[in-house]
Amino acid sequence: MFLIVGLGNPGDEYASTRHNAGFMAADALHQKYGFAPFRSKFDALIAEGKINGEKVFLLKPQTYMNLSGNAVVKAAQFYKILPQNVIVFHDDLDLPVGKLKAKIGGGAGGHNGLKSIDAAISPNYNRIRIGVGHPQGRGDEVVNYVLGGFAKADKALVDKAIEIAIDALPVLLEKGMPQYSNELGIKLRQ
Repeated sequence: MFLIVGLGNPGDEYASTRHNAGFMAADALHQKYGFAPFRSKFDALIAEGKINGEKVFLLKPQTYMNLSGNAVVKAAQFYKILPQNVIVFHDDLDLPVGKLKAKIGGGAGGHNGLKSIDAAISPNYNRIRIGVGHPQGRGDEVVNYVLGGFAKADKALVDKAIEIAIDALPVLLEKGMPQYSNELGIKLRQ
């Protein structure tokens, strides 16, 4: 059993922002694998489904990014899902637009959603980083950038990356992170 988390901020004003790349991945995964409808529970929207016969809970925290760990820990504890079976999709400023990286554990890299999850369940969970690029400045410029919308060309690149990440998800569930990461590398080069 797995808990897959898409990070983002709730509300229409954030729906198409770079910081909501995790929500975009969760929505694409929900549609591709035919999950049950989302329902409210654990300060989140949660849906149940199967990926290649494996039971999966899909979670979109509704607590705003910096409190995402609250929803994740509630769901993980309720369903008795260990951190190694938690998978988090999130935006990453340090990756170029449309690039993907996947790994287990690591630092939060300034991402408040990851900081919150690290504190709630430990940092030893699966992370799928979706590149959204980085602005030239710092501080408010970065905040405005992540809470801003995608340029049309960038949105197409991110959508394609998300498609690759979710198409390869059965590899992660069945074979683990090293094989999944290799699969992503192969698909991104095609």
